[in-house]
Amino acid sequence: MRTSPKIYGDKSETEATRFLEERGFVIIERNFFAKKLGEIDIIAKQDNVLHFIEVKSAKADFDPVYNFTPSKLKKVINSAQYYLKTKSLDLPFCIDALIIRKDKIEFLENVTMGM
Repeated sequence: MRTSPKIYGDKSETEATRFLEERGFVIIERNFFAKKLGEIDIIAKQDNVLHFIEVKSAKADFDPVYNFTPSKLKKVINSAQYYLKTKSLDLPFCIDALIIRKDKIEFLENVTMGM
């Protein structure tokens, strides 16, 4: 029986949440949807910094990091700014990517540094 992409994505996000919590992150929210902007998979906090985290995983034999495109990054940035504004928050923040490759997890912090 095949696993639907939604179920696989939810499983990956749950795995990502567990990974982050084990490293001292406090999960604030999952699947925050910003109208017309996009969705943020995980919003977490560590050391008074908000982390807006995009989770990418794939069952296929290609690297899921390639699904984290410049267009997707822009949507996450815009959604993060919308989140901060709607919640009236003035905290330092960063945009991160969490890549799940089969049984290995790679956490890429502050992926906007080169922008």
